Amino acid sequence: MAPLALPLTPLRTSREQDTQPGYASRLPATASAVGTIRAAVRERLRAWGVSAQVCDDALLILSELVTNVITHTASDHLECRLSVGAGRLRLEVEDEVRAHTLPAPRTPDPDEHCGRGLLLVGAVSSAWGVRDAPHGRGRIVWAELPSRTEECH
Repeated sequence: MAPLALPLTPLRTSREQDTQPGYASRLPATASAVGTIRAAVRERLRAWGVSAQVCDDALLILSELVTNVITHTASDHLECRLSVGAGRLRLEVEDEVRAHTLPAPRTPDPDEHCGRGLLLVGAVSSAWGVRDAPHGRGRIVWAELPSRTEECH
């Protein structure tokens, strides 16, 4: 089944002006969602003129957050949103069914192959957090990066 891309609609908070761009995409919570969202977000950030470094950091963060939804929740779908405003890029990934515990960084053993995702998110982003979705049983994990305008490669 092909991913369902939502139309480009401005995603704004009370702090943002109406001129700030936004993007949203709803995808099945399957392994293929990671590559799909990376390609779509890379294209969108390039169109917005986001710097290559911020683009790479955003793609890393989204890969980790989408993977966490697939791995740690019983969600059938996830929604990815991003917006640019006030000198920052905000990334959000919303699941449908929150896990039993809050997402939190952990320190895996050196030989473990997973468990470093939120450590990476924390190291790369200027801020990140978790909140319950305003409707339904889902949870939103968000991260912010400073936005710089250069071409995204």
